[in-house]
Amino acid sequence: MSDRREFRDLASPAEAREILAGLDLAPDPERVPLAEARDRVLAERIDAELDVPGFDRASMDGYAVRAADTFGADEADPTTLSLAGAVHAGEEPAVAVESGTAVEVSTGAVMPEGADAVVVVERTTEVDGGDAVEVRTAVAPGDSVMLAGADIAAGARALGPGTPLTAREIGLLSALGVDEVPVRGTPTVGIVSTGDELVRPGDSLDSGAGEIYDVNSYTLAAAVAEAGGDPVLYPHAGDDYAEMERLLHEAADECDLVLSSGSTSASAVDVIYRVIEDRGELLLHGVAVKPGKPMLVGTVGESAYVGLPGYPISALTIFRVFVAPLVREAAGREEPSTATVTGEMAVTERYAEGRQRFMPVGLVEDGDGALLVYPVDKGSGATTTLVDADGTVTVPADTDYIAEGEAVEVDLFSPDVRPPTLLGVGEDDPTLSELLDTVDRPRYLPLGTVEGVRRLAAGTPDLAVVAGPSDPPENAVELGGWDRDWGLVVAPDADVDSLAALVDGDYRFVNRDTGSGLRRSFDDALDALATERDTDRTALSDAVDGYDLTTKAHESPARKVLGGRADAGLALRSTAEKLGLEYVSLGSQRVRVLANPDRTEKPGVRAFERALDGL
Repeated sequence: MSDRREFRDLASPAEAREILAGLDLAPDPERVPLAEARDRVLAERIDAELDVPGFDRASMDGYAVRAADTFGADEADPTTLSLAGAVHAGEEPAVAVESGTAVEVSTGAVMPEGADAVVVVERTTEVDGGDAVEVRTAVAPGDSVMLAGADIAAGARALGPGTPLTAREIGLLSALGVDEVPVRGTPTVGIVSTGDELVRPGDSLDSGAGEIYDVNSYTLAAAVAEAGGDPVLYPHAGDDYAEMERLLHEAADECDLVLSSGSTSASAVDVIYRVIEDRGELLLHGVAVKPGKPMLVGTVGESAYVGLPGYPISALTIFRVFVAPLVREAAGREEPSTATVTGEMAVTERYAEGRQRFMPVGLVEDGDGALLVYPVDKGSGATTTLVDADGTVTVPADTDYIAEGEAVEVDLFSPDVRPPTLLGVGEDDPTLSELLDTVDRPRYLPLGTVEGVRRLAAGTPDLAVVAGPSDPPENAVELGGWDRDWGLVVAPDADVDSLAALVDGDYRFVNRDTGSGLRRSFDDALDALATERDTDRTALSDAVDGYDLTTKAHESPARKVLGGRADAGLALRSTAEKLGLEYVSLGSQRVRVLANPDRTEKPGVRAFERALDGL
């Protein structure tokens, strides 16, 4: 009998936030050296314990005087005062100012006794061989003088609790002589990724055994740090109760908050919810949102606990929406003030799943600089969504669709996010990758020729890259292109020297997806061979073992051949040469770059066109 845990009575987003708000992950305050206080938050008020400045000081180069001695002086009728000496910054005055005398002072110097003003040097002239000074202006008491405590007086409130410490506040604390600062503690966040299939980046990977690199540990660690927390990475836990229990308790003993990713869904092998129920308190299991339904909230020992989904985009989205605000609050950080933008939907997006959705979206500017928003949803398991998207649009649960042209608010992944200078969609190609390297901040979605043409016709991208037989939109502007040799990569022990040999032999083949320009040219070649043999293409494709085994990237078939998992694959000559594989040419194919007619003057499009002209 299965012990599968079903999601029942999913919490609403509001209920989830309420439960999370009840968790305590604020660490105790601490004292840190002033040199380490930048970007921290004051835990308590700091009052000035001395005057700043601590003495009356000259704020200009000139002469310290008694203001009354200058009354009536002007350019036509200057007043002459005897020079009694000089005082420079950083020294104690050895002279005083008496009636009818002046003392030379430099900026920052202590005002000598008896002086109440400074005449700036530009309004004076030394006379009598330097024994006197001629004053050509009248000054009032306090002119060009900073009195003791004028900056901040002893006993005054200097900075209050909750103040973020930037260079300005550090400067004030330095002036007050503060060498240690009471700051809010940084919440420590333990990160445990779960799953037997995970391997840390840098370690060897066995893809044949279903292993994948651990994306979430480093992604979440960066997100925790951005929110003001101190991430602590723990070894990943396999789907084993005892090991998971040990790691979670170790993290709980050392951290204010424990985050796990994976092992939260309703499955017999996902045991983490049982660890929380047995050794802590499970407060929530499942939220009515997409992505991220299988979220856990609870406690382990004295620490708060949140279980995130395993797919990277789901884990990061749930962290940003629900957990990051808690980390910021515990660290005393404010919510980013410029992390949202408003744009218009570039296409209609339909949605009717009854859950609040955090829809990943990308940004692009049209020819007039207006901001367009388009969905970027390759599924929760696609890590490239992390970089292809700029933020999320919150779609209410009762929404059936968002119409093209409708204004939407985008929650950016970072306040620093900017639209790409160039958005391209279409065929993947090594020459294209080199061209994109010449453009500042481009974004390219390698979705194939068919999708590139469709999206260009809908007006979303700046340009589309198409290959093989295709019908571009009528108003598309062709910027140029290049030719590429295409054919079959062949394993060393496979006797494939032609398309006919592939069809007639017993070989394992890897094809490209139907949206690829390579696939369309390959099908045309099969059509020609079928005509030559007086049969139809279906008969020939049925004879090819693996004709329906398709991949979405131009190197993928070749890499399967290289790895011994296929005898032949559809590929480019450049790929065969790069990987050192045997190659059979089947033809030459033209790759064309088609621009959106309203975007040809965009700087990114023009930069790409210049690179294209240089081929």
